[in-house]
Amino acid sequence: MDKQIRTAIIGCGGIAFGKHLPSLSKIKETGIVAFCDLIPERAEKARAEYGLPEAKVYTDYTELLQDESIEVVHVLTANDTHAEISIAALRAGKHVMCEKPMAKLADDAKRMTAAAKESGKKLTIGYNNRFRSDSLTLKKIVQDGTLGDIYYAKAHAIRRRGVPTWGVFLDEEKQGGGPLIDIGTHALDLTLWLMDNYEPSVVLGRSFHKLSSKENAANAWGPWDPAKFNVEDSAVGLIVMKNGATISLEASWALNIMDVQEAKTTLCGTEGGADMVNGLRINGETHGKLYLNQISLDAKGADFYEGQSDSAPDLEMRSWYDAILHDTEPLVTPEQACVVSEILEAIYESSRTGKAIYFE
Repeated sequence: MDKQIRTAIIGCGGIAFGKHLPSLSKIKETGIVAFCDLIPERAEKARAEYGLPEAKVYTDYTELLQDESIEVVHVLTANDTHAEISIAALRAGKHVMCEKPMAKLADDAKRMTAAAKESGKKLTIGYNNRFRSDSLTLKKIVQDGTLGDIYYAKAHAIRRRGVPTWGVFLDEEKQGGGPLIDIGTHALDLTLWLMDNYEPSVVLGRSFHKLSSKENAANAWGPWDPAKFNVEDSAVGLIVMKNGATISLEASWALNIMDVQEAKTTLCGTEGGADMVNGLRINGETHGKLYLNQISLDAKGADFYEGQSDSAPDLEMRSWYDAILHDTEPLVTPEQACVVSEILEAIYESSRTGKAIYFE
């Protein structure tokens, strides 16, 4: 086998073990040679399960970045450290995959984008929902003109009771917010990418702290501690793009609602519409009649064939390393991810000020 791309992991928590490490283990062109975490036991565990024999463990990422043999770094830390670590890695000559959201603050996302350009290294953000089968199929449908001009969309990130009670999810200082920046970011990225529209004009938003104060609340991961729940429990935003297209964004960890949809989108165009609410559905009009097409995504068609087995994170990782190997642009560019961060920040600012936020 040809020389493997030497990869390092900074942040060996849940997202590392739940997404990056299992998917990286399937990429034969790379090997993980360094693991960094403030808790050394977590880095040691990751090295034992996924590292090459010569892999090293660090508690200081700046020491890891001094290893000139490392070519790629995955930044899987709290939101408030994304920019600091990613910029340092880019300046150290590494390609960087940073988990979503791009950064806690929009200015930090802009600095990351600038650092990638200055370094000549690749930077991508972990928006793995673009790589789902329904997302990739819908992208092709949009590109072939089936929906026409998309002028209205909904970005769905709704949980009825799904508050993450571990780690720093409820810490506004570390994360920058709650469900809007955590899962709303996925729905917004998916919607903007499908519309291929990254020019916002004005944003109006509202975030809520209505259910976070409840004691012993019903929740998928057990009751939360109201004293530690200092981020919003739900948020909504209205985004008007420069061409007049409008997006309604809704995000919640806790909301009294039965229509639960996460990382989904609804698109309305001049020639047809699409949604992911119940599978992938395309609607429109033909020969004076309305139609609704349910798109099959399992690709079976034969009893002995089980269909595509690659998960979205697997495809995301394959695409990322293909971009490095062939020197092409990653599917998720820093410029695109930066716009997502700008819009999310504008929703929070609009909620704080009670005013619409205008973009230059």
